[in-house]
Amino acid sequence: MAEGSKENSEVGAAECGAAGADAAEPCHDPTAGRRCRLRRALAIALALGGIYLAVAYVIMPWDWRRYVARHPDLADAPRVTHTASGIPGDPLNLALVGQEADVVAAMGKAQWFAADRLGVASSAAIAADTVLRRPYATAPVSNLYLWGRKEDLAFEQPVGRDPRRRHHVRFWKTEEIDAEGQTIWVGAATFDRGVGLSRTTGQVTHHIDGNIDAERDHVVGTLQKAEAVASLDWLDDFHTQREGRNGGGDRWHTDGRLALVYLGTPRASRAQGE
Repeated sequence: MAEGSKENSEVGAAECGAAGADAAEPCHDPTAGRRCRLRRALAIALALGGIYLAVAYVIMPWDWRRYVARHPDLADAPRVTHTASGIPGDPLNLALVGQEADVVAAMGKAQWFAADRLGVASSAAIAADTVLRRPYATAPVSNLYLWGRKEDLAFEQPVGRDPRRRHHVRFWKTEEIDAEGQTIWVGAATFDRGVGLSRTTGQVTHHIDGNIDAERDHVVGTLQKAEAVASLDWLDDFHTQREGRNGGGDRWHTDGRLALVYLGTPRASRAQGE
């Protein structure tokens, strides 16, 4: 019986060893569980490492290149305009992408009027029309400055027959271009709610409504309604300072976003045309 038991034991051990050779660990190895856990931890670490490498060195660089190609670098662009005296003016809140002729055509299609250049005659005309409350759809706007120069283009929409109230926007041509070689025009859109004395200089000036986001959205909305927008993107946190005062002492506030409008035929219309 003893010899038979010994033989059976040896056979069982041999079978166990054979099974252990096929299994991940010898079945009687007291450290098998620990090594198994270590292997699982190593496998998880390798998987996470692979995911990190894919995200950090493949996906994110590709996504960033795509973003940069689509969004010209406006990181160094000013956030706020200035008056001729160097006082902070209206904040920038939108940008158009297109050639000058595209900007002029799109704004005209959206029923915006090109503002007359500021001069003695135009200043006298708007003063008289303001007092008499006569319409002046192309009334001049005061000059504001970026990069040491006044606006390149200015447009407005009158409200009723009173030139004291109007939508208006100024644009400056930048040196930036998009991936397709189109020019970037940064703009400051504000709504004139009335005329009064500047709180900073005492000069007669238009006072703006503080909600500059509403005016930004109004400009974008009119362009969309006119089917002059190929696509629209938003640059979040363009403004880190979300409130302030302009050159006339008027308060303004913003959600910090810059509307980036690509001019042209809307994509849906192009697809239908094709």
